[in-house]
Amino acid sequence: TCQYFFLVQKVFWVKNMNTTNNLFLLICLLFIGTIYALSEDENLDLDYNTTNSNCGGNCPSGRCYTCPCGTRKEPVSISSWCKKYSGWRQSSCECIAKHESGGNAHAINQNSGGSYDVGLWQVNSGNWASCNGGKAPCDPNSNLECAKKVFSWGGHTWKYWSTCSKCGVCHSN
Repeated sequence: TCQYFFLVQKVFWVKNMNTTNNLFLLICLLFIGTIYALSEDENLDLDYNTTNSNCGGNCPSGRCYTCPCGTRKEPVSISSWCKKYSGWRQSSCECIAKHESGGNAHAINQNSGGSYDVGLWQVNSGNWASCNGGKAPCDPNSNLECAKKVFSWGGHTWKYWSTCSKCGVCHSN
């Protein structure tokens, strides 16, 4: 790296430019050189438009930068979890959870804006602070509590779930 620094200094130092411009040029070149050197590391993925992991199958899209619910699947009975709340229609809940997570309590999806959906009901990270103290609701109990809150915020309907139209339940319970 020191050799690279001196090479940059000799090749690109422009005598007619003021000190600020030379310093800016040098910083830019060092930054580019650092990125290049880091990209040569075969263990480093600098392509931020793709992801590193499918989180052990919890992120089926393979587009998750982190694994907030870990890398171990946790299959659970959708029916038995939906029965734990009587405020929604059982068949609607089962359809939503089936399409959202397939019954994997550790299911993860990273959205295009960077937010995450996790758990049986794929609760969005924008809601975690309001329903789970800011932590990802990965266990079925906390995910259920969050889902109940989101359900109530939607007027006791499924309108805040992207799969509601697949189930035909966007404006019903």
